[in-house]
Amino acid sequence: MNGRIIKIIADDYGLSPTVDGAIRMLMGCEAIDGTSCMTLFPEWMAQANLLRQQASRSKTQIGLHLTLTDFRPASVWGDHEPMPKLRRFLISNLFSTLRRDKIEAELDAQLQLFIEGIGKLPDFIDGHQHVHFTPIVRRWLETRKDRLRHDNRLPWLRGAPAIALASGTRTKTKVAVVRMLANGFDRQMTAAGYVVRGPLVGFYDWGKPSKFSDVLHLIENVPPHGAVLMCHPGWVDETLIRRDRMVTARPYEFELLMRRM
Repeated sequence: MNGRIIKIIADDYGLSPTVDGAIRMLMGCEAIDGTSCMTLFPEWMAQANLLRQQASRSKTQIGLHLTLTDFRPASVWGDHEPMPKLRRFLISNLFSTLRRDKIEAELDAQLQLFIEGIGKLPDFIDGHQHVHFTPIVRRWLETRKDRLRHDNRLPWLRGAPAIALASGTRTKTKVAVVRMLANGFDRQMTAAGYVVRGPLVGFYDWGKPSKFSDVLHLIENVPPHGAVLMCHPGWVDETLIRRDRMVTARPYEFELLMRRM
């Protein structure tokens, strides 16, 4: 899209109204190639309608950002029980103590909300905090192919990251952890019939927003063909502050992405 050999995808559409507004503006300027959506918040349907209108005026792809941590679920998860923190979720995955039926019901609910809001199946699928790499979500992707297929095509998936494309010891360590989580994912999902795009790039220290410029510099000067750049642009509102710790970096990312146009 737009002659780019790397896809620029804005994560977290649906997280807050101002994040959503910033992403739609980037879509309108063709500064990004797509956005991945969190469908489990109360504002989803209203924000999905605005996204659908914006997408109809561009070629931007709309994906599903599977979410299994931190927030209240879309399904009947429990008696007002929020989903676990990432650490607990990963440990439960490691020891296979997660209830498969519970997780799959949640993923099914998020997919159904996406379809109801956007009016079609997702163009691609990825995961909040990279949960799509976990074994339980891989199994869901394998068993939901008939549900996800449209015109004999499946949504593409965001693949594993490359440590070599990260800068700084702290960031490389984080990428190495995600890389371990994603071990075998690209091969397994390709064998299942999905197109897997990657490597995934865009990791940096969010506590130092200016480091995002280093990420953009890397992909502009050494663009890895087929890579997917995850980014988190947005404006700040009370909803964002209440829901997420990544706040100050979002306006900075937005401004840098706009300047590239």
